[in-house]
Amino acid sequence: MPHHPPSMTRRHWLGAAALAAAAACTGPAALAQAYPSKPIKVVVPFAAGGATDVLARVLAEKMAAGLGQPMVIDNKPGAAGIIGTDAVAKAAPDGYTLLLGLSNSMLTNQFLYTKLPYSPERDIAPIYQIAIAPLVLVAHPGVPVATGPELLKYVVENKGKVAYGSYGTGAYPHLAGAYMSLTQNADMSHVAYRGEAPMVQDLLGGQIQIAFASALQAKPHIDAGKLKAIGVSGERRMGALPGVPTLAEQGLNDEAYRVAGWLAFGAPAGTPAPILERIAAEVRKATQLPDVAQRIAAMGFDVQNSSPALFTAAIAKERPVWERLIKASGAKLD
Repeated sequence: MPHHPPSMTRRHWLGAAALAAAAACTGPAALAQAYPSKPIKVVVPFAAGGATDVLARVLAEKMAAGLGQPMVIDNKPGAAGIIGTDAVAKAAPDGYTLLLGLSNSMLTNQFLYTKLPYSPERDIAPIYQIAIAPLVLVAHPGVPVATGPELLKYVVENKGKVAYGSYGTGAYPHLAGAYMSLTQNADMSHVAYRGEAPMVQDLLGGQIQIAFASALQAKPHIDAGKLKAIGVSGERRMGALPGVPTLAEQGLNDEAYRVAGWLAFGAPAGTPAPILERIAAEVRKATQLPDVAQRIAAMGFDVQNSSPALFTAAIAKERPVWERLIKASGAKLD
């Protein structure tokens, strides 16, 4: 006769239940509870010295205390933030590789490049929108203008002779400059740099004539008279440069001059939600510290009160705006 296994005893049931409980303990909630158990790498897809890198180091120092583990900055510059962002997109989704990037690598590059090695929407999980980052349009002192309208007239009258810089193809300074060149039929030259610091150095040296830059990089040179502040992007003036009117205030009402980029944390898609929430909570605590909030304001940025859900909603709202800007700028790359 065939042999039948004996019925499961109470002891067997209890053993199975214990195994099931142990398996559950390896789930996302338990993983987040044990997180982090080793140093966390924060990839900054730009060169050291720029506003993004400086902010990353300020936040990493503060967040490390709350997380109980070091946060190590890893600069991976190049290709408008694509190289560093792609490295994060392909990293293990365990919370130990994070991205501190800009709107270009986390949103707009998908509209600019026909061959992007990652999908911002599919491969990057939004964590926290740290700050809105308006920029100041600055010019070399040799450019004989003081306002936005004067600059538009100047680039028309000097067709093909004006060069503008950016800290990466596809970043806002590139898109806004391309839009200005196209709409004014100015035939301006675009010079892309591997970071903001070298861009500003070439602007000071006269190798380029205009650029959009952060207050962190530009304000000391504006105060010293080595650069001229023409106007600010976005909808309101910078706290760091209250005397500089927005471009919109000066009559440049095109959507291209009214939008502003942002800085944010992201992670590889698939990172457990409890870990994303834990990181977001630490970012929020860090940005609310008075010294950090003052540092961010000094950069000309507006601190945000965010979360993974709020950041995701903000991306959805901004998506069509940036798509229109890129189309209007005429910028499209392979």
